[in-house]
Amino acid sequence: MTPRVLPRVLPRVLIVAGSDSGGGAGIQADIKTVTMLGGHAMTAITAITAQNTLGVQAVHPVPTEIVVTQMRSVIDDLGVDAVKIGMIGSADTALAVAEVLAGLDVPVVVDPVMVATSGSVLADAATVAGLERLIARAALVTPNLPELAALGGREALLARAAAVLVKGGHAEGETVVDRLFDASGQVARWENPRIDTRHSHGTGCTLASAIATGLGVAMSLPAAIERAIAFVRASLEHAPGLGQGQGPMGQQDATGFRCPD
Repeated sequence: MTPRVLPRVLPRVLIVAGSDSGGGAGIQADIKTVTMLGGHAMTAITAITAQNTLGVQAVHPVPTEIVVTQMRSVIDDLGVDAVKIGMIGSADTALAVAEVLAGLDVPVVVDPVMVATSGSVLADAATVAGLERLIARAALVTPNLPELAALGGREALLARAAAVLVKGGHAEGETVVDRLFDASGQVARWENPRIDTRHSHGTGCTLASAIATGLGVAMSLPAAIERAIAFVRASLEHAPGLGQGQGPMGQQDATGFRCPD
């Protein structure tokens, strides 16, 4: 039987991140996002969390060698067009992941996950320090304002990363401003009305995975970010309203954003 040839581009996105048992953030949000944008999601799970819309009850890091084996397994067989890094699990894992990425010539998007939307801490000081190697490999780092401060500020990040997207969701006001910087200064700026909802769990994961999917089909960085922001907003508007706290978004109902045929 002759294999069916798909006519559209299918970006292969490797996601290195933690699992969210509530399905709102982490690997679960990443897979939904990449799939809805027309990509193929592959995963290397770095940590197993017990969490829901009210918070994180437990975190169990996956052994570093298992994380690396997951990565090499899919890289060696399926290939990779882009990588998204989320919750990294431990300092040792951060260093090992960076070593694997050194052998890949693909764009890497790093979402420096340190604190969950609920306020639960997901990275200790040693793990944050281990992020340095990953940030140095990144085509883009996507910190929110608290993460930006923890990493030393925009200038400090740009000394190590090619580009930084400063997310404005944690700022006050009715308008959310996201700004893209590289070594030359501000490259682009996006302003959008704030969407008033408590169902925003997984916004950072979704944004970073959406950007990585765009970069996986050679979209320019500003274009990939613009589409990703629009996808996040559509996902917020389609949130199913689950849970008693910070509920999941509705990526599965945010249509019209797939990669072109």
